[in-house]
Amino acid sequence: MRVMVFVPGDKRSEAGEMPTEELISKMMKFNEDLVKAGVMLAGDGLTPTAKAKRVRFEGASRTVIDGPFAESKELVAGYWIWQVKSLDEAVEWLKRAPFDGGVEITLRPIFDPADFGKDLTPELREKGDKLRAEIERQRS
Repeated sequence: MRVMVFVPGDKRSEAGEMPTEELISKMMKFNEDLVKAGVMLAGDGLTPTAKAKRVRFEGASRTVIDGPFAESKELVAGYWIWQVKSLDEAVEWLKRAPFDGGVEITLRPIFDPADFGKDLTPELREKGDKLRAEIERQRS
């Protein structure tokens, strides 16, 4: 099972403040543990929403909205993608993360192709497999 772990933003991350050396060190150690265990597939911090854009879809219309997004209550400042056996395993890993101060981290399972059932026809599954293979080829 793959899960996405959302690290929330706050006033400091939105102001572009970078974490302290101490926190970076603790996070690197945690990431090392995740990598050594074969859990971490990806993870990065995100820039403040002042550098972001949103695209609103309404029928055939596309509207681009420039950040910052002060009205957003649930900003994301970073993420991980983990490969785990269960959501409970992901929770146990997350409990080891060096967070503090009442922060709440969201974990969400990522759909597996099998989750789409019969609507993911063999042809569509093959197309998805080819796309994933091309992504991996491009990363190499």
